[in-house]
Amino acid sequence: MSRNGKLATDLVQKLERDIVTGVLKPGDKLDERSLSERFGVSRTPVREALQTLAGSGLVATMPRRGTIVASITVADLIEMFEVMAELEAMCARLAARRMARTDIEKLMALGDECGTLQEHADADAYYEANVNFHEVIYAGCRNSFLERQTKNVRNRLAPYRRLQLHRPGRVKKSNAEHSEILDAISNGDAERAGRLMHQHVAVQGEALNDLLAIVPRGYLEPLAS
Repeated sequence: MSRNGKLATDLVQKLERDIVTGVLKPGDKLDERSLSERFGVSRTPVREALQTLAGSGLVATMPRRGTIVASITVADLIEMFEVMAELEAMCARLAARRMARTDIEKLMALGDECGTLQEHADADAYYEANVNFHEVIYAGCRNSFLERQTKNVRNRLAPYRRLQLHRPGRVKKSNAEHSEILDAISNGDAERAGRLMHQHVAVQGEALNDLLAIVPRGYLEPLAS
């Protein structure tokens, strides 16, 4: 990999993290000159990084506005959560069949960490542990293509999944759901693990209405009339 290619890859990871953690919010402008100055690199790796992020849907190029952090429509949000639930359910089913004992022990440790954090009612700290919990399951499915695709969709939905945890009672409920998923995986019950994970990730009915109510202005594009 060329030096510019490596720099671009590093920038993609840094900008992804800024987007999924809310440092950069939907609608924020991503100016090549400002980013090159911020990260101390030329514009070439910045341009390559933005092209990669555009391919994953995290940024968009808008007429007269340049490159911005992307927002999505309500319809897009519903569809993406639908796909996310199916992908994560597949990961959980395969992980229940394929995950090594050492990975299950790591998952148990992360489950304990999530349990500790939910007592502090710190939604953002819990979110970080929650990401780690899910990523162990992704890896445990032993299907690298599925793991990559699941992470790609997860990254696109990350700002909204983080916001979900700010709903009253959601952190506690999420942790309880983790315990059930962990029990199913550790006992090799693939169908139950998949079903529980689908329920854990899916957003519909009252949960969807609650999420839409707390999404800040600018995160979602208005629906076309």
